[in-house]
Amino acid sequence: MGKYFGTDGFRGTANENLTADHAYKVGRFLGWYYGEIKKRNGDDSAPRIIIGKDTRRSSYMFEYSLVGGITASGADAYLLHVTTTPSVAYISRVDGFDCGIMISASHNPYYDNGLKLINSNGEKMEDSVTSLIEDYLDGKLVFNGQEINEIPYAKNEKIGRSVDYIAGRNRYIGYLISLGVYSFRGMKIGLDCANGAAWNIAKAVFDALGATTYVINAEPNGTNINDNAGSTHIEVLQKFVVEKGLDAGFAYDGDADRCLCVDEKGNIITGDHILYIYGRYMKDRDKLVNNTVVATIMSNFGLFKAFDEAGINYAKTAVGDKYVYEYMKEHECCLGGEQSGHIIFSKYASTGDGILTSLKIMQAIMSSQKKLSELAAPFKVYPQVLENVRVKDKSAAQADSDVQAVVKEATEALGDSGRILVRESGTEPVVRVMVEAGDEETCHKYVNKVIAVIKSKGHTV
Repeated sequence: MGKYFGTDGFRGTANENLTADHAYKVGRFLGWYYGEIKKRNGDDSAPRIIIGKDTRRSSYMFEYSLVGGITASGADAYLLHVTTTPSVAYISRVDGFDCGIMISASHNPYYDNGLKLINSNGEKMEDSVTSLIEDYLDGKLVFNGQEINEIPYAKNEKIGRSVDYIAGRNRYIGYLISLGVYSFRGMKIGLDCANGAAWNIAKAVFDALGATTYVINAEPNGTNINDNAGSTHIEVLQKFVVEKGLDAGFAYDGDADRCLCVDEKGNIITGDHILYIYGRYMKDRDKLVNNTVVATIMSNFGLFKAFDEAGINYAKTAVGDKYVYEYMKEHECCLGGEQSGHIIFSKYASTGDGILTSLKIMQAIMSSQKKLSELAAPFKVYPQVLENVRVKDKSAAQADSDVQAVVKEATEALGDSGRILVRESGTEPVVRVMVEAGDEETCHKYVNKVIAVIKSKGHTV
Protein backbone atom coordinates (compact mmCIF):
# COMPACT_ATOMS: atom_id res chain seq x y z
CA MET A 1 0.00 0.00 0.00
CA GLY A 2 1.12 3.55 -0.70
CA LYS A 3 1.29 6.64 1.47
CA TYR A 4 -2.20 7.85 0.52
CA PHE A 5 -3.78 5.05 -1.50
CA GLY A 6 -4.67 1.74 0.12
CA THR A 7 -6.36 -1.30 -1.38
CA ASP A 8 -9.61 0.65 -1.71
CA GLY A 9 -8.49 4.13 -2.73
CA PHE A 10 -7.50 7.30 -0.87
CA ARG A 11 -9.59 7.28 2.31
CA GLY A 12 -9.69 9.49 5.37
CA THR A 13 -11.70 11.86 7.53
CA ALA A 14 -13.09 14.65 5.38
CA ASN A 15 -10.98 17.82 5.55
CA GLU A 16 -8.54 16.27 8.02
CA ASN A 17 -6.34 13.72 6.27
CA LEU A 18 -8.38 13.83 3.05
CA THR A 19 -9.04 17.44 2.08
CA ALA A 20 -10.69 19.36 -0.74
CA ASP A 21 -7.18 20.35 -1.83
CA HIS A 22 -6.20 16.67 -2.13
CA ALA A 23 -9.20 16.09 -4.39
CA TYR A 24 -8.37 19.13 -6.52
CA LYS A 25 -4.81 17.91 -7.00
CA VAL A 26 -5.95 14.36 -7.82
CA GLY A 27 -8.22 15.88 -10.46
CA ARG A 28 -5.37 18.04 -11.77
CA PHE A 29 -3.11 15.02 -12.11
CA LEU A 30 -5.66 12.74 -13.78
CA GLY A 31 -6.77 15.38 -16.28
CA TRP A 32 -3.16 16.09 -17.22
CA TYR A 33 -1.93 12.47 -17.15
CA TYR A 34 -4.59 11.10 -19.49
CA GLY A 35 -4.06 14.06 -21.80
CA GLU A 36 -0.38 13.13 -22.02
CA ILE A 37 -1.24 9.48 -22.70
CA LYS A 38 -3.62 10.48 -25.50
CA LYS A 39 -1.03 12.81 -27.06
CA ARG A 40 1.52 10.00 -27.11
CA ASN A 41 -1.00 7.98 -29.09
CA GLY A 42 -1.54 10.81 -31.56
CA ASP A 43 -4.90 11.86 -30.12
CA ASP A 44 -5.38 15.55 -29.29
CA SER A 45 -8.93 15.22 -27.94
CA ALA A 46 -9.78 16.03 -24.34
CA PRO A 47 -9.68 13.12 -21.84
CA ARG A 48 -13.07 12.08 -20.46
CA ILE A 49 -13.36 11.24 -16.74
CA ILE A 50 -16.56 9.93 -15.14
CA ILE A 51 -17.40 10.79 -11.52
CA GLY A 52 -19.93 9.27 -9.12
CA LYS A 53 -20.55 9.95 -5.44
CA ASP A 54 -22.41 8.55 -2.46
CA THR A 55 -24.71 10.47 -0.12
CA ARG A 56 -22.18 11.88 2.39
CA ARG A 57 -22.32 15.62 2.96
CA SER A 58 -18.65 15.96 1.99
CA SER A 59 -19.13 14.11 -1.30
CA TYR A 60 -20.39 17.30 -2.95
CA MET A 61 -17.30 19.22 -1.83
CA PHE A 62 -15.01 16.53 -3.21
CA GLU A 63 -16.99 16.33 -6.44
CA TYR A 64 -16.63 20.06 -7.11
CA SER A 65 -12.95 19.98 -6.17
CA LEU A 66 -12.29 17.10 -8.56
CA VAL A 67 -14.18 18.86 -11.35
CA GLY A 68 -12.12 22.02 -10.80
CA GLY A 69 -8.87 20.10 -11.02
CA ILE A 70 -9.89 17.96 -13.99
CA THR A 71 -11.15 20.85 -16.11
CA ALA A 72 -8.18 23.06 -15.18
CA SER A 73 -5.93 20.39 -16.68
CA GLY A 74 -7.91 20.27 -19.92
CA ALA A 75 -10.09 17.19 -19.41
CA ASP A 76 -13.87 16.88 -19.36
CA ALA A 77 -15.65 15.71 -16.20
CA TYR A 78 -18.86 13.70 -16.63
CA LEU A 79 -21.12 13.56 -13.57
CA LEU A 80 -23.23 10.55 -12.64
CA HIS A 81 -24.20 12.28 -9.39
CA VAL A 82 -25.32 9.98 -6.52
CA THR A 83 -24.70 6.44 -7.70
CA THR A 84 -22.94 3.21 -6.78
CA THR A 85 -19.29 2.26 -7.16
CA PRO A 86 -20.11 -0.63 -9.55
CA SER A 87 -22.08 1.75 -11.78
CA VAL A 88 -18.98 3.96 -12.17
CA ALA A 89 -16.94 0.86 -13.03
CA TYR A 90 -19.56 -0.27 -15.56
CA ILE A 91 -19.88 3.10 -17.30
CA SER A 92 -16.10 3.61 -17.34
CA ARG A 93 -15.81 0.37 -19.26
CA VAL A 94 -18.74 0.42 -21.65
CA ASP A 95 -18.75 4.14 -22.53
CA GLY A 96 -15.05 4.44 -23.25
CA PHE A 97 -13.96 6.79 -20.47
CA ASP A 98 -10.28 7.27 -19.76
CA CYS A 99 -10.91 6.62 -16.08
CA GLY A 100 -13.53 6.87 -13.36
CA ILE A 101 -13.67 8.24 -9.83
CA MET A 102 -16.07 7.19 -7.08
CA ILE A 103 -16.33 9.48 -4.08
CA SER A 104 -17.11 7.21 -1.14
CA ALA A 105 -15.78 5.70 2.08
CA SER A 106 -17.91 2.60 1.60
CA HIS A 107 -19.16 1.32 4.99
CA ASN A 108 -17.42 4.03 7.07
CA PRO A 109 -19.33 6.73 9.00
CA TYR A 110 -20.49 9.88 7.20
CA TYR A 111 -17.54 12.03 8.37
CA ASP A 112 -15.09 9.82 6.45
CA ASN A 113 -14.80 9.85 2.69
CA GLY A 114 -12.60 8.49 -0.06
CA LEU A 115 -11.55 8.63 -3.69
CA LYS A 116 -11.76 5.29 -5.47
CA LEU A 117 -10.00 5.40 -8.82
CA ILE A 118 -11.10 3.11 -11.65
CA ASN A 119 -9.33 2.50 -14.97
CA SER A 120 -10.89 2.34 -18.43
CA ASN A 121 -11.52 -1.41 -18.03
CA GLY A 122 -13.69 -0.79 -14.98
CA GLU A 123 -11.01 -2.18 -12.66
CA LYS A 124 -9.23 -0.61 -9.70
CA MET A 125 -6.57 1.81 -10.85
CA GLU A 126 -3.08 0.40 -11.41
CA ASP A 127 -0.55 0.94 -8.63
CA SER A 128 1.79 2.54 -11.17
CA VAL A 129 -0.67 5.41 -11.66
CA THR A 130 -1.56 5.89 -7.99
CA SER A 131 2.16 5.97 -7.19
CA LEU A 132 2.58 8.87 -9.62
CA ILE A 133 -0.36 10.68 -7.97
CA GLU A 134 1.28 10.25 -4.58
CA ASP A 135 4.53 11.65 -5.94
CA TYR A 136 2.63 14.66 -7.31
CA LEU A 137 0.89 15.25 -3.98
CA ASP A 138 4.32 15.19 -2.30
CA GLY A 139 5.89 17.53 -4.87
CA LYS A 140 8.34 15.03 -6.34
CA LEU A 141 6.74 13.92 -9.61
CA VAL A 142 9.02 12.46 -12.28
CA PHE A 143 7.34 11.54 -15.57
CA ASN A 144 9.04 10.23 -18.70
CA GLY A 145 12.39 10.92 -17.06
CA GLN A 146 11.61 14.58 -16.39
CA GLU A 147 11.05 16.21 -13.03
CA ILE A 148 7.75 18.08 -13.08
CA ASN A 149 7.40 20.83 -10.50
CA GLU A 150 3.93 21.89 -11.57
CA ILE A 151 1.36 20.54 -13.98
CA PRO A 152 0.50 23.11 -16.66
CA TYR A 153 -2.94 24.69 -16.75
CA ALA A 154 -5.10 24.34 -19.82
CA LYS A 155 -5.82 27.63 -21.62
CA ASN A 156 -8.36 29.08 -24.00
CA GLU A 157 -10.35 26.41 -25.86
CA LYS A 158 -8.38 23.64 -24.16
CA ILE A 159 -9.98 24.28 -20.76
CA GLY A 160 -12.22 21.34 -19.87
CA ARG A 161 -15.94 21.30 -19.09
CA SER A 162 -18.35 19.42 -16.87
CA VAL A 163 -21.18 17.35 -18.36
CA ASP A 164 -24.33 16.06 -16.67
CA TYR A 165 -24.28 12.32 -17.36
CA ILE A 166 -27.21 10.97 -15.38
CA ALA A 167 -28.10 8.99 -18.51
CA GLY A 168 -25.15 6.74 -17.67
CA ARG A 169 -26.67 5.85 -14.31
CA ASN A 170 -29.97 5.06 -16.00
CA ARG A 171 -28.17 2.83 -18.48
CA TYR A 172 -26.59 0.95 -15.58
CA ILE A 173 -30.03 0.41 -14.03
CA GLY A 174 -31.23 -0.93 -17.38
CA TYR A 175 -28.25 -3.28 -17.50
CA LEU A 176 -29.09 -4.73 -14.08
CA ILE A 177 -32.72 -5.22 -15.08
CA SER A 178 -31.58 -7.01 -18.26
CA LEU A 179 -29.75 -9.57 -16.09
CA GLY A 180 -32.99 -10.64 -14.41
CA VAL A 181 -33.51 -14.15 -15.77
CA TYR A 182 -36.73 -14.74 -13.81
CA SER A 183 -39.72 -12.62 -12.85
CA PHE A 184 -39.82 -11.93 -9.11
CA ARG A 185 -43.60 -11.68 -9.13
CA GLY A 186 -45.09 -13.04 -5.92
CA MET A 187 -41.86 -12.55 -3.94
CA LYS A 188 -41.77 -10.17 -0.98
CA ILE A 189 -38.28 -8.69 -0.72
CA GLY A 190 -36.72 -6.35 1.84
CA LEU A 191 -33.97 -3.89 0.86
CA ASP A 192 -31.78 -1.99 3.32
CA CYS A 193 -30.08 0.76 1.33
CA ALA A 194 -27.94 2.08 4.22
CA ASN A 195 -29.09 5.64 3.38
CA GLY A 196 -26.37 5.41 0.76
CA ALA A 197 -25.78 5.16 -2.96
CA ALA A 198 -28.31 2.35 -3.56
CA TRP A 199 -31.25 4.36 -2.22
CA ASN A 200 -32.65 5.35 -5.64
CA ILE A 201 -31.39 2.36 -7.67
CA ALA A 202 -32.09 -0.93 -5.85
CA LYS A 203 -35.85 -0.48 -5.51
CA ALA A 204 -36.17 0.55 -9.18
CA VAL A 205 -34.48 -2.70 -10.26
CA PHE A 206 -36.53 -4.99 -8.00
CA ASP A 207 -39.78 -3.24 -8.86
CA ALA A 208 -39.05 -3.60 -12.58
CA LEU A 209 -38.52 -7.35 -12.10
CA GLY A 210 -41.90 -7.74 -10.41
CA ALA A 211 -41.04 -8.07 -6.72
CA THR A 212 -43.17 -6.61 -3.96
CA THR A 213 -40.46 -4.46 -2.47
CA TYR A 214 -40.14 -3.21 1.11
CA VAL A 215 -37.40 -0.63 1.56
CA ILE A 216 -35.74 0.71 4.71
CA ASN A 217 -32.97 3.27 5.20
CA ALA A 218 -33.53 5.01 1.88
CA GLU A 219 -33.82 8.59 3.13
CA PRO A 220 -30.27 9.99 3.00
CA ASN A 221 -29.64 13.37 4.61
CA GLY A 222 -25.86 13.62 4.29
CA THR A 223 -25.05 12.39 7.79
CA ASN A 224 -27.03 9.15 8.21
CA ILE A 225 -25.20 6.91 5.71
CA ASN A 226 -24.44 3.53 7.39
CA ASP A 227 -25.90 4.89 10.65
CA ASN A 228 -27.48 1.83 12.25
CA ALA A 229 -28.24 0.75 8.70
CA GLY A 230 -27.03 -1.44 5.87
CA SER A 231 -24.72 -4.43 5.75
CA THR A 232 -22.70 -3.36 8.81
CA HIS A 233 -25.88 -3.36 10.92
CA ILE A 234 -27.59 -6.43 9.48
CA GLU A 235 -29.63 -6.92 12.67
CA VAL A 236 -31.95 -4.11 11.50
CA LEU A 237 -32.86 -6.00 8.33
CA GLN A 238 -33.11 -9.32 10.22
CA LYS A 239 -35.83 -7.88 12.45
CA PHE A 240 -37.58 -6.22 9.49
CA VAL A 241 -37.73 -9.43 7.41
CA VAL A 242 -39.25 -11.43 10.26
CA GLU A 243 -41.76 -8.73 11.22
CA LYS A 244 -42.98 -8.29 7.64
CA GLY A 245 -42.93 -12.01 6.78
CA LEU A 246 -40.66 -11.46 3.78
CA ASP A 247 -39.11 -14.11 1.54
CA ALA A 248 -35.63 -12.58 1.73
CA GLY A 249 -33.78 -9.36 2.48
CA PHE A 250 -30.69 -7.70 1.03
CA ALA A 251 -28.51 -5.14 2.81
CA TYR A 252 -25.99 -2.93 1.00
CA ASP A 253 -23.17 -0.76 2.27
CA GLY A 254 -22.71 2.96 1.60
CA ASP A 255 -21.52 2.65 -2.01
CA ALA A 256 -23.37 -0.64 -2.70
CA ASP A 257 -20.36 -2.64 -3.80
CA ARG A 258 -21.22 -5.33 -1.26
CA CYS A 259 -24.30 -7.16 -0.09
CA LEU A 260 -25.30 -9.37 2.81
CA CYS A 261 -28.59 -11.26 2.86
CA VAL A 262 -31.22 -12.38 5.36
CA ASP A 263 -33.26 -15.54 4.82
CA GLU A 264 -36.98 -15.86 5.50
CA LYS A 265 -36.26 -16.98 9.07
CA GLY A 266 -34.14 -13.92 9.82
CA ASN A 267 -30.78 -15.71 9.62
CA ILE A 268 -27.73 -13.88 8.24
CA ILE A 269 -26.49 -15.02 4.85
CA THR A 270 -22.84 -13.88 4.72
CA GLY A 271 -20.56 -13.47 1.74
CA ASP A 272 -19.31 -17.01 2.38
CA HIS A 273 -22.89 -18.32 2.17
CA ILE A 274 -23.36 -16.42 -1.09
CA LEU A 275 -20.21 -17.98 -2.57
CA TYR A 276 -21.47 -21.42 -1.56
CA ILE A 277 -25.04 -20.94 -2.83
CA TYR A 278 -24.09 -19.51 -6.19
CA GLY A 279 -21.08 -21.79 -6.56
CA ARG A 280 -23.41 -24.79 -6.17
CA TYR A 281 -25.92 -23.20 -8.53
CA MET A 282 -23.28 -22.78 -11.25
CA LYS A 283 -21.69 -26.19 -10.73
CA ASP A 284 -25.07 -27.91 -11.02
CA ARG A 285 -25.45 -26.26 -14.43
CA ASP A 286 -21.87 -26.92 -15.60
CA LYS A 287 -21.16 -23.17 -15.66
CA LEU A 288 -18.58 -22.92 -12.88
CA VAL A 289 -15.46 -22.15 -14.92
CA ASN A 290 -12.49 -24.29 -13.84
CA ASN A 291 -14.81 -25.68 -11.14
CA THR A 292 -13.24 -23.08 -8.84
CA VAL A 293 -14.51 -20.39 -6.47
CA VAL A 294 -12.07 -17.75 -5.19
CA ALA A 295 -12.31 -16.80 -1.50
CA THR A 296 -9.90 -15.19 0.98
CA ILE A 297 -7.92 -16.60 3.87
CA MET A 298 -10.53 -15.13 6.24
CA SER A 299 -13.45 -17.10 4.80
CA ASN A 300 -14.98 -19.50 7.32
CA PHE A 301 -13.49 -23.00 7.54
CA GLY A 302 -16.99 -24.35 7.05
CA LEU A 303 -17.08 -22.88 3.54
CA PHE A 304 -14.09 -24.93 2.46
CA LYS A 305 -15.54 -28.08 4.06
CA ALA A 306 -18.82 -27.46 2.21
CA PHE A 307 -16.96 -26.97 -1.07
CA ASP A 308 -15.10 -30.24 -0.48
CA GLU A 309 -18.38 -32.07 0.03
CA ALA A 310 -19.86 -30.46 -3.11
CA GLY A 311 -16.80 -31.31 -5.22
CA ILE A 312 -15.94 -27.65 -5.82
CA ASN A 313 -12.34 -26.46 -5.91
CA TYR A 314 -11.34 -23.20 -4.24
CA ALA A 315 -8.49 -20.73 -4.05
CA LYS A 316 -7.61 -18.50 -1.08
CA THR A 317 -6.19 -15.01 -1.56
CA ALA A 318 -5.07 -12.25 0.79
CA VAL A 319 -7.87 -10.20 2.33
CA GLY A 320 -9.24 -7.57 -0.08
CA ASP A 321 -11.51 -7.76 -3.11
CA LYS A 322 -8.62 -6.33 -5.14
CA TYR A 323 -6.65 -9.55 -4.57
CA VAL A 324 -9.69 -11.71 -5.25
CA TYR A 325 -10.25 -10.01 -8.60
CA GLU A 326 -6.58 -10.20 -9.58
CA TYR A 327 -6.57 -13.96 -8.97
CA MET A 328 -9.85 -14.39 -10.85
CA LYS A 329 -8.54 -12.48 -13.83
CA GLU A 330 -5.23 -14.34 -13.95
CA HIS A 331 -6.80 -17.79 -13.59
CA GLU A 332 -10.02 -17.09 -15.54
CA CYS A 333 -12.38 -17.76 -12.64
CA CYS A 334 -15.97 -16.53 -12.77
CA LEU A 335 -16.95 -16.33 -9.08
CA GLY A 336 -15.11 -14.96 -6.06
CA GLY A 337 -15.49 -12.75 -3.04
CA GLU A 338 -15.18 -12.02 0.64
CA GLN A 339 -17.09 -12.91 3.78
CA SER A 340 -18.03 -9.22 4.10
CA GLY A 341 -20.17 -9.41 0.97
CA HIS A 342 -17.84 -8.18 -1.78
CA ILE A 343 -18.85 -10.72 -4.44
CA ILE A 344 -17.48 -10.60 -7.98
CA PHE A 345 -19.27 -12.20 -10.94
CA SER A 346 -16.60 -11.66 -13.59
CA LYS A 347 -18.91 -12.41 -16.52
CA TYR A 348 -21.05 -9.42 -15.60
CA ALA A 349 -18.86 -6.98 -13.64
CA SER A 350 -15.25 -6.08 -12.92
CA THR A 351 -15.86 -5.22 -9.28
CA GLY A 352 -18.04 -6.24 -6.36
CA ASP A 353 -21.66 -5.20 -7.00
CA GLY A 354 -24.19 -5.48 -4.18
CA ILE A 355 -27.32 -5.13 -6.29
CA LEU A 356 -26.02 -7.62 -8.86
CA THR A 357 -25.26 -10.01 -6.01
CA SER A 358 -28.82 -9.80 -4.73
CA LEU A 359 -30.14 -10.47 -8.25
CA LYS A 360 -27.95 -13.57 -8.54
CA ILE A 361 -29.18 -14.92 -5.19
CA MET A 362 -32.75 -14.29 -6.38
CA GLN A 363 -31.90 -16.23 -9.55
CA ALA A 364 -30.81 -19.22 -7.46
CA ILE A 365 -34.00 -19.00 -5.36
CA MET A 366 -36.35 -18.73 -8.33
CA SER A 367 -34.60 -21.45 -10.33
CA SER A 368 -34.55 -23.99 -7.49
CA GLN A 369 -37.96 -23.00 -6.11
CA LYS A 370 -36.41 -23.37 -2.66
CA LYS A 371 -36.30 -20.99 0.25
CA LEU A 372 -33.07 -19.14 0.89
CA SER A 373 -32.59 -20.99 4.18
CA GLU A 374 -32.74 -24.32 2.32
CA LEU A 375 -30.09 -23.22 -0.18
CA ALA A 376 -27.75 -22.21 2.63
CA ALA A 377 -28.41 -25.21 4.89
CA PRO A 378 -25.54 -27.52 3.72
CA PHE A 379 -22.98 -24.87 4.68
CA LYS A 380 -22.28 -25.25 8.40
CA VAL A 381 -20.53 -22.22 9.86
CA TYR A 382 -17.66 -23.18 12.17
CA PRO A 383 -17.32 -21.29 15.47
CA GLN A 384 -14.61 -18.67 15.21
CA VAL A 385 -12.62 -16.73 17.80
CA LEU A 386 -10.52 -13.78 16.66
CA GLU A 387 -8.31 -11.72 18.97
CA ASN A 388 -6.20 -8.69 18.09
CA VAL A 389 -2.89 -8.35 19.94
CA ARG A 390 -1.13 -4.96 19.92
CA VAL A 391 2.60 -5.52 19.46
CA LYS A 392 5.80 -3.52 19.15
CA ASP A 393 6.85 -5.13 15.87
CA LYS A 394 4.39 -7.21 13.83
CA SER A 395 7.03 -9.00 11.77
CA ALA A 396 9.17 -9.84 14.79
CA ALA A 397 6.21 -11.24 16.71
CA GLN A 398 5.22 -13.51 13.83
CA ALA A 399 8.79 -14.61 13.11
CA ASP A 400 9.49 -15.57 16.72
CA SER A 401 10.41 -19.30 16.77
CA ASP A 402 8.41 -19.97 19.93
CA VAL A 403 5.32 -18.31 18.42
CA GLN A 404 5.73 -20.37 15.26
CA ALA A 405 6.12 -23.51 17.36
CA VAL A 406 2.85 -23.00 19.25
CA VAL A 407 1.05 -22.21 15.98
CA LYS A 408 2.41 -25.43 14.48
CA GLU A 409 1.28 -27.35 17.56
CA ALA A 410 -2.25 -25.94 17.21
CA THR A 411 -2.33 -26.69 13.48
CA GLU A 412 -1.42 -30.34 14.08
CA ALA A 413 -3.91 -30.71 16.94
CA LEU A 414 -6.79 -29.24 14.89
CA GLY A 415 -5.97 -31.38 11.86
CA ASP A 416 -8.79 -31.33 9.31
CA SER A 417 -11.40 -30.37 11.90
CA GLY A 418 -10.36 -26.71 12.18
CA ARG A 419 -7.61 -24.21 11.49
CA ILE A 420 -5.50 -21.47 13.02
CA LEU A 421 -4.48 -18.27 11.24
CA VAL A 422 -2.01 -15.70 12.58
CA ARG A 423 -1.52 -12.62 10.42
CA GLU A 424 -0.46 -9.00 10.58
CA SER A 425 -2.96 -6.15 10.30
CA GLY A 426 -2.37 -4.04 7.22
CA THR A 427 -3.25 -0.78 8.98
CA GLU A 428 -2.51 -1.17 12.71
CA PRO A 429 0.37 -2.40 14.95
CA VAL A 430 -1.65 -5.54 15.55
CA VAL A 431 -1.26 -9.30 15.08
CA ARG A 432 -4.56 -11.10 14.54
CA VAL A 433 -4.94 -14.59 16.00
CA MET A 434 -7.90 -16.53 14.66
CA VAL A 435 -8.99 -20.12 15.34
CA GLU A 436 -11.96 -21.98 13.85
CA ALA A 437 -13.00 -25.35 15.24
CA GLY A 438 -16.02 -27.50 16.03
CA ASP A 439 -16.71 -25.66 19.29
CA GLU A 440 -15.86 -22.29 20.85
CA GLU A 441 -14.02 -23.86 23.79
CA THR A 442 -11.43 -25.33 21.44
CA CYS A 443 -11.15 -22.00 19.61
CA HIS A 444 -10.47 -20.08 22.82
CA LYS A 445 -7.97 -22.71 24.00
CA TYR A 446 -5.62 -22.31 21.04
CA VAL A 447 -6.09 -18.55 20.64
CA ASN A 448 -5.13 -18.09 24.30
CA LYS A 449 -2.10 -20.38 23.91
CA VAL A 450 -0.69 -18.31 21.05
CA ILE A 451 -1.38 -14.99 22.77
CA ALA A 452 0.28 -16.25 25.97
CA VAL A 453 3.50 -17.00 24.08
CA ILE A 454 3.43 -13.62 22.29
CA LYS A 455 3.12 -11.90 25.67
CA SER A 456 5.72 -14.05 27.42
CA LYS A 457 8.29 -13.22 24.75
CA GLY A 458 7.80 -9.49 25.34
CA HIS A 459 6.23 -8.59 21.99
CA THR A 460 3.15 -6.84 23.35
CA VAL A 461 2.92 -3.10 23.91
